[in-house]
Parts: sequence; structure tokens; C-alpha cells
Amino acid sequence: MRLISWNVNGIRAIQKKGFMEWLHKESPDILCLQETKGHPEQLNDELLSPDGYQTFWSAAEKKGYSGTAIFTKSKPKSVEEGLGVKKFDTEGRTLVADYGPFILFNIYFPNGSAGNVRVPFKMEFYDAFLKKANTLKASGKKVILCGDVNTAHAEIDLARPKQNENNTGFLPEERAWVTKFIENDYVDTFRHFHKDGGHYTWWDYKTGARARNIGWRIDYFFVSENLLPKVKKAFILDKVTGSDHCPVGIELA
Repeated sequence: MRLISWNVNGIRAIQKKGFMEWLHKESPDILCLQETKGHPEQLNDELLSPDGYQTFWSAAEKKGYSGTAIFTKSKPKSVEEGLGVKKFDTEGRTLVADYGPFILFNIYFPNGSAGNVRVPFKMEFYDAFLKKANTLKASGKKVILCGDVNTAHAEIDLARPKQNENNTGFLPEERAWVTKFIENDYVDTFRHFHKDGGHYTWWDYKTGARARNIGWRIDYFFVSENLLPKVKKAFILDKVTGSDHCPVGIELA
């Protein structure tokens, strides 16, 4: 089973850049999208009902902002929107799909914003997610988290760590939460297989950073440790363009 996650930075924009052709060529069993920036009523049938897939969408109350989607070949037992906390759930950041053998969280985590003004909101969101994930894990469920976590965990995960120590996405408290998450028995699948640096998933458009690979690894697949034996591969599709992020993925036995 091949799972892919991608922050597309606008589903309607990326549709014009060959997204549907990429989807059918790549043919993942499950595709999770973040920052879709579209309500279902704004989208055409090609996106809502692509050949071979069912789709599920969560949109922000604010138009043109945030949003998540799941494209799936096999129908989940259930799909829920949100974490059950209204101030988070109005932003369309979370879809939770129960596939039976595992629970899949597709999340677009908040950005700390300019001047780090939204970091407290982001940290609250992190903790609300961890509480929900741990409750499921404690009941014996296997958990997958994918999406844009909006934090580079360690110095190896961004090209210029020293210059970003005071910027959201690499603040000590943000990094400490990722550490805490891992200490709660979740595994960063890419890091499990790949110990070297230079692998990134986001590059700043404004500075032309992608051509120089001056990037950040902020998009992840985490699995609960009880699912790790089924994870056979983790990868970053850094040659795929169309967004300021690239897709990431895992293969499960």
C-alpha cells in the first residue's frame, strides 16, 4: 500500500499544472492533501470524483485558506473532520480516516505566522492532536500521521539552522514538541530509513530557494511504533513541482 502526502498550496492552482496527470501516473492507494484552499462547491468533478478514487474534503470557514483532502482507492470505515475543538476545526485542518488496520490523520498544522504571533495557537493545536492520537493508540489502534507539520525537527532538517533559530518552524518549543511526540512512541518514518541531510520538502518561492536546495523538511509521515514493522519504505518526491512543497510518502506491507 502506497500512501502519499502533499501540501499543494492551492488545489485549483495545481490542477492547472498537471495535478490530475500526476495523480493517475503515480497512482497512490491513498493521497492526503493539505492547504487545498478550496470549498467542494468551488471544485469540478475531475477533482471531486477522479477515476478510481473517492474523495473527502475539509474546508476552512474562511475562503481561500487552509483545507485538507483525502483521495482514496479503498473506502475507509469512517472519515471525521477536526479534532473536536471548535477554534481549530473551523480552519479545515484535519481529516481522520479509520481504515480498520490503522487510523490515518491528515493534518495541515498551523504556521506560527509573521512575528511568531500564532505560535501559542500552534502549540495548543499540537497538544490537542497528541491527546487524540494517544487516546486512539491507548485503545490498541495503530496510528499514522501525515501532513505539513510546519516544524523542522533537527538541524539536519533544514539547510540554514543557525539563521532560523528565532523563526517559527524552528523555535525551541516547536522542536521540543516534535521530540515529545516521538517520545510518545511515534516514529519519523523518513528519518528511520534515511540518516543523512540535504533532504527537504519545502523551499521559499520568493528567494528561488528550490534551485539551490535551500529548504526545510517540514512534511512528514509518522507512525505509531506498533505499526512500524509494516513500513517498508519512506521517500520524498523532491522532483515533483507545482507547489512550494513536494510530496512525501511511505509504503506499507
